[in-house]
Amino acid sequence: MSAHINHVVVVLQQVSLEEVPAKKLRLTKPSKSAALHIDLCKATSPTDALQYLLSFARRPVEAESVEGVVRILLEHYYKESDNSVRLKIASLLGLLSKTQGFAPDCIVDDAINTLNNEKSHQVLAQLLGTLLIIGTQLPDKIAVVQRLIDVACKHLSSTYFGVRNKCLQLLGCLGTVDKPLSKETDAGPGAQTSHVRDVQSVISDYFQDQDPRVRTAAIKAMLQLHERGMKIQQTIYNQACKLLSDDYEQVRSAAVQMVWVLSQLYPESIVPIPSSNEEIRLVDDSFGKICHMVSDGSWVVRVQAAKLLGSMHQVSPHFLEQTLDKKLMSDLRRKRTAHERAKELYASGEFSSGRRWADDAPKEKVDTSGVNLIDSGACGAFVHGLEDEMYEVRISAVEALCSLAQSSPSFAEKCLDFLVDMFNDEIEEVRLQSIHVLRQISTHITLREDQLDTVLAVLEDSSRDIREALHELLCYTNVSTKDCIQLALVELLKNLTKYPTDRNSVWKCLKFLGARHPTLVLPIVPELLSTHPYFDTPEPDMDDPAYIAVLVLVFNAAKSCPTMPALFSDHTFRHYAYLRDSLSHLVPHLRLPGRKQTASSGLEASGVGSGSLESAQNFLQDSLVRVSALQNLETPGAQDLLEFTIRDLLRLGELQTELAGSADFCATYLHCQLLLTKALQEKLWTMAVPLCLKQNAKVSTAARQILDETYKLEFLYSGLETQQIATIHNVRLQAKALQLILTARSKPGVDRVLGACEKFLQDVESFQRVAPFSGQFCGETPGVDTKRIHPSQATRAACLLEYLLLCQIHRASATIIEPTGESDNPLKFTTGLVVALDIDATLEHVQDPQTSVKVQVLYPDGQSHIIHPKPGDFRTPGPGRVRLITQVYLSHSAWTEACQIEVRLLLAYSSSSSKQSASKPAWNESMDGLPTSESCIEGTIHLSKPVKVFIMPKPARR
Repeated sequence: MSAHINHVVVVLQQVSLEEVPAKKLRLTKPSKSAALHIDLCKATSPTDALQYLLSFARRPVEAESVEGVVRILLEHYYKESDNSVRLKIASLLGLLSKTQGFAPDCIVDDAINTLNNEKSHQVLAQLLGTLLIIGTQLPDKIAVVQRLIDVACKHLSSTYFGVRNKCLQLLGCLGTVDKPLSKETDAGPGAQTSHVRDVQSVISDYFQDQDPRVRTAAIKAMLQLHERGMKIQQTIYNQACKLLSDDYEQVRSAAVQMVWVLSQLYPESIVPIPSSNEEIRLVDDSFGKICHMVSDGSWVVRVQAAKLLGSMHQVSPHFLEQTLDKKLMSDLRRKRTAHERAKELYASGEFSSGRRWADDAPKEKVDTSGVNLIDSGACGAFVHGLEDEMYEVRISAVEALCSLAQSSPSFAEKCLDFLVDMFNDEIEEVRLQSIHVLRQISTHITLREDQLDTVLAVLEDSSRDIREALHELLCYTNVSTKDCIQLALVELLKNLTKYPTDRNSVWKCLKFLGARHPTLVLPIVPELLSTHPYFDTPEPDMDDPAYIAVLVLVFNAAKSCPTMPALFSDHTFRHYAYLRDSLSHLVPHLRLPGRKQTASSGLEASGVGSGSLESAQNFLQDSLVRVSALQNLETPGAQDLLEFTIRDLLRLGELQTELAGSADFCATYLHCQLLLTKALQEKLWTMAVPLCLKQNAKVSTAARQILDETYKLEFLYSGLETQQIATIHNVRLQAKALQLILTARSKPGVDRVLGACEKFLQDVESFQRVAPFSGQFCGETPGVDTKRIHPSQATRAACLLEYLLLCQIHRASATIIEPTGESDNPLKFTTGLVVALDIDATLEHVQDPQTSVKVQVLYPDGQSHIIHPKPGDFRTPGPGRVRLITQVYLSHSAWTEACQIEVRLLLAYSSSSSKQSASKPAWNESMDGLPTSESCIEGTIHLSKPVKVFIMPKPARR
């Protein structure tokens, strides 16, 4: 019996084991809502709960967990009695509503329900802020937005200012003008009335709220409606004008903005003048009121008012001119008619009766009862602004003057004296801004001698930025007499003597000054050149920067004055030839009578050296067409023609600065083609692999050089079109294909070659959009017998593209002004310490210089340091030009004697490859997965010529 029972038990156990399914494990992330619920349940006091909520706010929450977390927070919200905890929960609800990928419409009902039983004003305001966040996340949900607007209108009657602020903010962000708000019920003494109101009337009711913070919020809510594209009603204008005299700064600041907005919306509307029958345009009335705010007690309001004045271009001219005169003009005072004046004369009698004191006194004094069309406090608004004690107000007034003067030449002439006076301001920023402003309106003005004297006094300023800005101003300024030219020249030469580093800036200034005033320079040429009609004068020293400055002025004036060269002496012609060759960017080409024009090359003989831009363009176009006609670069004489064309294009860029970018770009591209052609003609491709090691190195060097040139073409030139960029990528891909074939012929092992092929195919795929021809490489390169691949099948260049002449192509360049590299006195410093080297450089046509320009210091032992200048070290004196003024700190171990270091500027770039990756084979890199993203590789290009500086690290004293 027992044996039978044991048998049954065994059978049942087997059956149970067969029926029980295997348990499956499912890995899930820990629930944020559960963790939060556990933490809040563990809290024994409001302080603990607040700490848990603060720590939870620092952790990210996934979109799928937000709804569960919100439910936990709401559940704890209803249980919590402490206001600070409920306030934090309300804040977290708003933060969670902004989670990316979460739709907050599912929690709208719960968020609105929390408002019904809330007694704390602070928590109520925070809940309304949460509703505002939810509403801005759901702008397309019309029903939800309408519910939120109704909630805001319901709580506008709260006694707490924070609640009213949030309600007004919610109306401004979500309210609509076209749809009226829901009906409101007003409880009166005997009955109840209901009426429909729009959002603007509701908001405007709180312009007169007892709390200034609510008044400010009401104005900002109205401005928010305007920013959302809704037109504000003109009836609000009078209310906004009354708020300009509010006791609180924030209210006045918002009211000024409101008045300005209405002046832009209804400029031609007619508004009555208080206490009179006169009417005026709304833009003129608002202009006068904002002018009055320039004298406000708060400097913040004064700054805002001054800035807004600069954008009111529709104001009448006589109102505009009144801002420069503190006395009220008669044109802005109501005039009595002849009938009114006759009636007053009849009532007073023709002669004085003597019974009233001074009844016959002259009537020149302004009658205080007279009606002014502009507030007397607004007279001379810009005068008050320019004389303000706060420099921020003065800067804003200067900028507003500039904006208004640019649209009104007559106003520009009248405000000239005021802007010139600002050159003597005590704050450097104000002086600099005044110079920039005068530069912008220089086309409308001509300086008198007294004004020029005040302007030139700024050349004594110790600030380099101020002096260079003034040089830039003089380049574009018109003067009235030849005495002004002499005065400017004398002061600029003094500036040159006192600050020798300003040499290039002074020369450039005199170049433009002479070109703009040839007729004023002509009478003083004998005096400037110290020539005499009968006697020979000594020849000046050509190494004198002051004499070069005078010649630059005279030669640029002579370009537009054909009679001037007759006043030159023999040595002046020799000096012209010297300067024309050494300073061609400052000295123009002159057609000198009776003098043979030397032709140093075919360019000058063809007329390109004559300075004619049109002839230079034709020469460039002809050169490119001639090269494009070549069908095969391997034919005899084709490479010689290419070399001659490259030489001519480089020379053309030196002679014509306007075409330097285009000429250098084309020359560099043709050089890449020449290198590629020569590499394909090497004997390497016809001999056995073991015998071609030396030729391998030669072709590899050419491929790396082509890659470097293509990076220069892409990143060193601006203004390129899609065709040029595609062509650059085309050449780069050919160079990479050449490298691939060299790898296949010289490197043993199929794995390495296949790795290089994969990298090349990725390059082909990335370039396929901009270089359509690149698809042909996909099926040819990774062949079976890779060591016998011939380059003519994979790297044969298509025919040269015919370039269209693009004058807007500019080459990025940099010139290091300081240090000059001419000093033999070494900078001495103690080993282990640092010495500061001042760097002053000019950058031309560099895109985003603050992130791309670096300073490289190369030491004699081969060490190289890259320094990143601070963003504040870059200044912008003019369009397309940037000034870099920074300091580089040098340090090194002790030397036995002084040696030179090299300092140069580099242009950093991020691209698909770099010089390092070109020189380092791809198969030597560790490839665990896909190759490194090509956009992460960085390289640098030389932007300036190196400058050598002597330094001497001395051993430390013991």
